[in-house]
Amino acid sequence: MKIIEVEDLVKRYKELVALDHFSLSIESGEIFGLLGPNGSGKTTAINCLLQLLSFDNGNIKLFGEAMTPSRYDLKRRIGIVPQNIAVFSQLNVTENIDFFCSLYVPKKARRHELVEQAIEFVGLQDYRRFRPRKLSGGLIRRLNIACGIAHQPELIFLDEPTVAVDAQSRNSILEGIQRLNAQGSTIIYTSHYMEEVEQICTRVMIMDHGRALACGTTNELKGMVSVNERIEIELADGPGPAAASPHQQALELVRTLPHTATASLDHNILRISCSHGSHNLSEVLEALRGADIAYGRVYSEPPTLNDVFLEITGKGLRD
Repeated sequence: MKIIEVEDLVKRYKELVALDHFSLSIESGEIFGLLGPNGSGKTTAINCLLQLLSFDNGNIKLFGEAMTPSRYDLKRRIGIVPQNIAVFSQLNVTENIDFFCSLYVPKKARRHELVEQAIEFVGLQDYRRFRPRKLSGGLIRRLNIACGIAHQPELIFLDEPTVAVDAQSRNSILEGIQRLNAQGSTIIYTSHYMEEVEQICTRVMIMDHGRALACGTTNELKGMVSVNERIEIELADGPGPAAASPHQQALELVRTLPHTATASLDHNILRISCSHGSHNLSEVLEALRGADIAYGRVYSEPPTLNDVFLEITGKGLRD
Protein backbone atom coordinates (compact mmCIF):
# COMPACT_ATOMS: atom_id res chain seq x y z
CA MET A 1 0.00 0.00 0.00
CA LYS A 2 1.25 3.47 -0.86
CA ILE A 3 1.08 5.53 2.29
CA ILE A 4 2.19 8.76 0.53
CA GLU A 5 1.52 9.76 -3.08
CA VAL A 6 2.55 13.19 -4.33
CA GLU A 7 2.19 14.19 -7.98
CA ASP A 8 3.57 17.34 -9.65
CA LEU A 9 3.57 19.48 -6.52
CA VAL A 10 4.30 23.15 -7.19
CA LYS A 11 4.84 25.77 -4.51
CA ARG A 12 5.86 29.36 -5.30
CA TYR A 13 6.83 32.27 -3.12
CA LYS A 14 6.40 35.11 -5.61
CA GLU A 15 9.37 34.66 -7.99
CA LEU A 16 10.90 31.75 -6.04
CA VAL A 17 9.83 28.25 -7.03
CA ALA A 18 10.25 26.24 -3.81
CA LEU A 19 8.78 23.03 -5.25
CA ASP A 20 9.06 22.43 -8.97
CA HIS A 21 6.68 19.63 -10.05
CA PHE A 22 7.84 17.53 -7.12
CA SER A 23 6.61 13.91 -6.98
CA LEU A 24 7.04 11.31 -4.26
CA SER A 25 5.78 7.79 -3.58
CA ILE A 26 6.34 5.94 -0.29
CA GLU A 27 5.17 2.44 0.55
CA SER A 28 3.82 1.46 3.95
CA GLY A 29 6.55 0.12 6.22
CA GLU A 30 9.47 2.07 4.78
CA ILE A 31 12.05 4.20 6.53
CA PHE A 32 12.38 6.79 3.80
CA GLY A 33 15.30 9.23 3.85
CA LEU A 34 14.74 12.69 2.38
CA LEU A 35 18.04 14.44 1.66
CA GLY A 36 18.87 17.82 0.24
CA PRO A 37 21.05 20.85 0.96
CA ASN A 38 19.60 23.71 2.97
CA GLY A 39 16.98 25.47 0.85
CA SER A 40 16.36 22.43 -1.36
CA GLY A 41 12.64 22.26 -0.54
CA LYS A 42 12.53 19.43 2.03
CA THR A 43 10.71 21.37 4.74
CA THR A 44 8.36 22.98 2.23
CA ALA A 45 7.48 19.55 0.83
CA ILE A 46 6.76 18.15 4.30
CA ASN A 47 4.65 21.17 5.28
CA CYS A 48 2.62 20.82 2.09
CA LEU A 49 2.13 17.10 2.78
CA LEU A 50 0.81 17.95 6.23
CA GLN A 51 -1.35 20.75 4.78
CA LEU A 52 0.44 23.31 6.91
CA LEU A 53 1.16 25.19 3.68
CA SER A 54 -1.03 25.80 0.69
CA PHE A 55 0.43 25.00 -2.74
CA ASP A 56 -0.14 26.14 -6.31
CA ASN A 57 -0.56 22.86 -8.13
CA GLY A 58 -0.41 19.10 -7.63
CA ASN A 59 -2.11 16.27 -5.77
CA ILE A 60 -1.40 14.74 -2.37
CA LYS A 61 -2.76 11.46 -1.05
CA LEU A 62 -2.05 10.01 2.39
CA PHE A 63 -3.16 6.48 3.26
CA GLY A 64 -4.73 6.29 -0.20
CA GLU A 65 -7.02 9.30 0.36
CA ALA A 66 -6.86 12.93 -0.73
CA MET A 67 -5.21 15.08 1.94
CA THR A 68 -6.83 18.43 2.70
CA PRO A 69 -6.48 20.91 5.59
CA SER A 70 -9.69 19.59 7.17
CA ARG A 71 -8.82 15.88 7.02
CA TYR A 72 -8.32 15.54 10.76
CA ASP A 73 -9.06 11.83 10.52
CA LEU A 74 -5.87 11.44 8.49
CA LYS A 75 -3.88 13.85 10.64
CA ARG A 76 -4.62 11.76 13.74
CA ARG A 77 -2.68 8.93 12.11
CA ILE A 78 0.44 11.09 11.75
CA GLY A 79 3.21 11.96 14.21
CA ILE A 80 5.63 14.86 13.83
CA VAL A 81 9.01 15.24 15.54
CA PRO A 82 10.37 18.67 14.53
CA GLN A 83 14.03 19.63 14.45
CA ASN A 84 13.42 22.47 16.91
CA ILE A 85 12.54 21.27 20.39
CA ALA A 86 8.76 21.63 20.83
CA VAL A 87 8.05 21.02 24.51
CA PHE A 88 6.75 23.18 27.36
CA SER A 89 9.37 24.32 29.84
CA GLN A 90 6.82 24.61 32.68
CA LEU A 91 5.68 20.97 32.34
CA ASN A 92 7.66 17.93 33.42
CA VAL A 93 8.41 14.94 31.18
CA THR A 94 5.19 13.06 31.91
CA GLU A 95 3.02 16.18 31.63
CA ASN A 96 4.58 17.16 28.31
CA ILE A 97 3.99 13.76 26.75
CA ASP A 98 0.46 13.61 28.14
CA PHE A 99 -0.39 17.04 26.72
CA PHE A 100 0.68 16.16 23.17
CA CYS A 101 -0.94 12.75 23.38
CA SER A 102 -4.21 14.39 24.48
CA LEU A 103 -4.40 16.15 21.11
CA TYR A 104 -5.10 12.74 19.60
CA VAL A 105 -6.38 10.56 22.46
CA PRO A 106 -9.18 12.08 24.60
CA LYS A 107 -9.68 9.15 27.01
CA LYS A 108 -7.51 9.62 30.08
CA ALA A 109 -7.11 5.92 30.94
CA ARG A 110 -5.93 5.02 27.46
CA ARG A 111 -3.68 8.08 27.39
CA HIS A 112 -2.03 7.02 30.65
CA GLU A 113 -1.08 3.69 29.06
CA LEU A 114 0.31 5.38 25.95
CA VAL A 115 2.32 7.95 27.93
CA GLU A 116 3.92 5.21 30.05
CA GLN A 117 4.76 3.22 26.92
CA ALA A 118 6.33 6.30 25.30
CA ILE A 119 8.42 7.05 28.41
CA GLU A 120 9.73 3.49 28.47
CA PHE A 121 10.28 3.48 24.72
CA VAL A 122 12.64 6.49 24.83
CA GLY A 123 14.25 5.47 28.12
CA LEU A 124 13.07 8.35 30.33
CA GLN A 125 11.75 6.24 33.22
CA ASP A 126 14.12 7.91 35.70
CA TYR A 127 13.20 11.43 34.54
CA ARG A 128 9.38 11.44 34.72
CA ARG A 129 9.23 14.46 37.04
CA PHE A 130 12.10 16.40 35.44
CA ARG A 131 11.35 19.61 33.61
CA PRO A 132 13.10 20.16 30.25
CA ARG A 133 15.72 22.58 31.57
CA LYS A 134 17.03 19.80 33.85
CA LEU A 135 17.56 17.39 30.95
CA SER A 136 20.71 16.97 28.86
CA GLY A 137 20.63 17.62 25.12
CA GLY A 138 20.25 13.92 24.35
CA LEU A 139 17.47 13.42 26.89
CA ILE A 140 15.47 16.40 25.70
CA ARG A 141 15.71 15.05 22.15
CA ARG A 142 14.25 11.79 23.43
CA LEU A 143 11.44 13.75 25.09
CA ASN A 144 10.80 15.56 21.82
CA ILE A 145 10.44 12.19 20.09
CA ALA A 146 8.17 10.80 22.83
CA CYS A 147 5.81 13.77 22.45
CA GLY A 148 5.51 13.12 18.73
CA ILE A 149 4.98 9.35 18.83
CA ALA A 150 3.02 8.74 22.07
CA HIS A 151 -0.28 8.31 20.20
CA GLN A 152 1.33 5.50 18.16
CA PRO A 153 0.93 7.04 14.69
CA GLU A 154 1.11 5.02 11.50
CA LEU A 155 3.18 7.69 9.73
CA ILE A 156 5.95 9.61 11.49
CA PHE A 157 7.94 12.60 10.21
CA LEU A 158 11.34 12.93 11.91
CA ASP A 159 13.20 16.12 11.03
CA GLU A 160 16.87 15.82 12.06
CA PRO A 161 16.11 14.20 15.43
CA THR A 162 19.79 13.67 16.34
CA VAL A 163 21.08 17.22 15.88
CA ALA A 164 23.63 18.21 18.55
CA VAL A 165 23.39 15.04 20.64
CA ASP A 166 26.19 12.79 21.88
CA ALA A 167 27.06 9.48 20.22
CA GLN A 168 25.33 7.37 22.88
CA SER A 169 22.08 9.30 22.60
CA ARG A 170 22.30 9.21 18.80
CA ASN A 171 22.57 5.42 18.81
CA SER A 172 19.65 5.18 21.23
CA ILE A 173 17.51 7.40 19.00
CA LEU A 174 18.37 5.46 15.84
CA GLU A 175 17.61 2.15 17.52
CA GLY A 176 14.29 3.62 18.68
CA ILE A 177 13.42 4.67 15.13
CA GLN A 178 14.07 1.15 13.90
CA ARG A 179 11.87 -0.27 16.68
CA LEU A 180 9.07 2.11 15.70
CA ASN A 181 9.36 0.88 12.15
CA ALA A 182 9.39 -2.77 13.27
CA GLN A 183 6.18 -2.08 15.20
CA GLY A 184 4.47 -0.90 12.00
CA SER A 185 5.15 2.81 11.61
CA THR A 186 6.27 4.26 8.30
CA ILE A 187 9.06 6.80 8.85
CA ILE A 188 10.02 9.88 6.83
CA TYR A 189 13.51 10.82 7.98
CA THR A 190 15.58 13.90 7.23
CA SER A 191 19.15 14.28 8.44
CA HIS A 192 22.47 15.97 7.71
CA TYR A 193 24.28 12.82 8.84
CA MET A 194 24.77 10.58 5.81
CA GLU A 195 25.91 7.61 7.90
CA GLU A 196 22.59 7.64 9.76
CA VAL A 197 20.64 7.56 6.53
CA GLU A 198 22.75 4.67 5.22
CA GLN A 199 22.26 2.82 8.50
CA ILE A 200 18.48 2.94 8.85
CA CYS A 201 16.76 3.98 5.60
CA THR A 202 15.25 1.47 3.19
CA ARG A 203 15.14 4.07 0.39
CA VAL A 204 16.51 7.55 -0.08
CA MET A 205 15.51 10.53 -2.20
CA ILE A 206 17.97 13.31 -3.04
CA MET A 207 16.35 16.62 -3.92
CA ASP A 208 17.51 20.12 -4.78
CA HIS A 209 15.88 23.29 -6.12
CA GLY A 210 12.49 21.80 -5.31
CA ARG A 211 12.98 18.79 -7.59
CA ALA A 212 13.62 15.10 -6.99
CA LEU A 213 17.03 14.31 -8.50
CA ALA A 214 17.39 10.63 -7.60
CA CYS A 215 15.57 7.99 -5.58
CA GLY A 216 16.34 4.39 -4.64
CA THR A 217 18.08 2.16 -2.15
CA THR A 218 21.53 3.26 -1.06
CA ASN A 219 23.08 0.60 -3.28
CA GLU A 220 21.02 1.73 -6.25
CA LEU A 221 22.09 5.33 -5.68
CA LYS A 222 25.74 4.35 -5.35
CA GLY A 223 25.45 2.60 -8.70
CA MET A 224 24.61 5.95 -10.33
CA VAL A 225 27.93 7.64 -9.58
CA SER A 226 31.10 7.43 -11.61
CA VAL A 227 33.40 6.46 -8.73
CA ASN A 228 32.94 2.86 -7.59
CA GLU A 229 35.84 2.49 -5.17
CA ARG A 230 38.62 4.55 -3.58
CA ILE A 231 41.96 2.90 -2.93
CA GLU A 232 44.86 4.23 -0.89
CA ILE A 233 48.23 2.45 -0.92
CA GLU A 234 51.32 3.26 1.11
CA LEU A 235 54.30 2.67 -1.21
CA ALA A 236 57.58 1.41 0.17
CA ASP A 237 60.99 2.58 -0.97
CA GLY A 238 62.72 0.14 -3.30
CA PRO A 239 64.75 -0.24 -6.46
CA GLY A 240 63.34 1.17 -9.64
CA PRO A 241 64.41 2.19 -13.15
CA ALA A 242 66.79 5.09 -13.42
CA ALA A 243 64.31 7.13 -15.45
CA ALA A 244 61.70 7.24 -12.73
CA SER A 245 61.36 6.66 -9.00
CA PRO A 246 59.41 3.57 -7.88
CA HIS A 247 56.63 5.87 -6.65
CA GLN A 248 56.31 7.66 -9.96
CA GLN A 249 56.44 4.34 -11.76
CA ALA A 250 53.56 3.06 -9.64
CA LEU A 251 51.50 6.16 -10.42
CA GLU A 252 52.05 5.81 -14.17
CA LEU A 253 51.29 2.10 -14.01
CA VAL A 254 47.91 2.38 -12.26
CA ARG A 255 46.87 5.15 -14.63
CA THR A 256 46.99 2.59 -17.45
CA LEU A 257 44.59 0.19 -15.76
CA PRO A 258 41.15 -0.02 -17.39
CA HIS A 259 39.09 0.97 -14.33
CA THR A 260 41.25 3.81 -13.03
CA ALA A 261 39.30 7.07 -13.06
CA THR A 262 41.92 9.23 -11.32
CA ALA A 263 45.24 8.57 -9.64
CA SER A 264 47.52 10.86 -7.65
CA LEU A 265 50.65 10.65 -5.54
CA ASP A 266 51.07 12.42 -2.20
CA HIS A 267 54.65 11.72 -1.05
CA ASN A 268 54.52 7.92 -0.75
CA ILE A 269 50.70 7.59 -0.66
CA LEU A 270 49.10 6.47 -3.91
CA ARG A 271 45.43 7.47 -4.15
CA ILE A 272 43.21 5.91 -6.81
CA SER A 273 39.56 6.42 -7.72
CA CYS A 274 38.12 3.55 -9.72
CA SER A 275 35.16 3.38 -12.05
CA HIS A 276 32.80 0.42 -11.92
CA GLY A 277 34.67 -2.88 -11.86
CA SER A 278 34.31 -6.07 -9.85
CA HIS A 279 37.97 -6.56 -8.83
CA ASN A 280 39.51 -3.10 -8.71
CA LEU A 281 41.73 -3.61 -5.69
CA SER A 282 43.06 -7.00 -6.78
CA GLU A 283 43.84 -5.60 -10.24
CA VAL A 284 45.83 -2.70 -8.76
CA LEU A 285 47.80 -4.89 -6.36
CA GLU A 286 48.50 -7.48 -9.04
CA ALA A 287 49.86 -4.76 -11.32
CA LEU A 288 52.15 -3.43 -8.58
CA ARG A 289 53.45 -6.88 -7.73
CA GLY A 290 54.03 -7.62 -11.40
CA ALA A 291 56.22 -4.52 -11.64
CA ASP A 292 58.05 -5.49 -8.42
CA ILE A 293 56.82 -2.36 -6.64
CA ALA A 294 56.74 -2.82 -2.87
CA TYR A 295 53.87 -1.48 -0.78
CA GLY A 296 52.67 -1.55 2.82
CA ARG A 297 49.31 -0.39 4.15
CA VAL A 298 46.35 -0.78 1.78
CA TYR A 299 42.97 0.87 2.30
CA SER A 300 39.90 0.39 0.13
CA GLU A 301 36.55 2.16 0.50
CA PRO A 302 33.37 1.73 -1.54
CA PRO A 303 31.43 4.85 -2.55
CA THR A 304 29.44 6.49 0.23
CA LEU A 305 26.08 8.19 0.14
CA ASN A 306 27.98 11.45 0.52
CA ASP A 307 29.80 10.71 -2.77
CA VAL A 308 26.44 10.20 -4.43
CA PHE A 309 25.09 13.42 -2.99
CA LEU A 310 28.10 15.49 -4.06
CA GLU A 311 28.07 14.11 -7.59
CA ILE A 312 24.32 14.51 -8.11
CA THR A 313 23.91 17.96 -6.52
CA GLY A 314 27.40 19.35 -6.95
CA LYS A 315 27.37 20.67 -3.39
CA GLY A 316 27.63 19.65 0.25
CA LEU A 317 24.58 18.75 2.29
CA ARG A 318 24.77 21.97 4.34
CA ASP A 319 25.36 24.30 1.38
